[in-house]
Amino acid sequence: MGSSAAAAAAKPSAAPASDTSTRQSTPSAPALDLRALEQRLKETQAIGLFTKLSLKNQVDDLLNQFRAFHGNQGATTLAELRQRYDLLLLKVLSLLQDGDPALAAAISSSREALWGILADPVKFRQTVI
Repeated sequence: MGSSAAAAAAKPSAAPASDTSTRQSTPSAPALDLRALEQRLKETQAIGLFTKLSLKNQVDDLLNQFRAFHGNQGATTLAELRQRYDLLLLKVLSLLQDGDPALAAAISSSREALWGILADPVKFRQTVI
């Protein structure tokens, strides 16, 4: 799988700037390990070989669309990319939910962190390309 599947970061609290006690008690999000998540997807028995190959092609296609978007090439909008990302993630989760629920949970909790990497041109270049 491409380096597009991975772990979630908690959204920052909406506490006012003067309220530091809320922020200090919030644990920092674990580091997102895309490579480990990719390896777990490769190794899972919950998805067959041909389905994995099909998913890898879909991930690669989506990553190419993000490359074009970040390079200002093409007419795809960020909203369209989000919709494609969400659909692909739902497909992966539906394939994993019964056969590998731990991996499904890891991917589900990674949803927003992954999106943050894909949508941000700097993070995308540092992580994916």
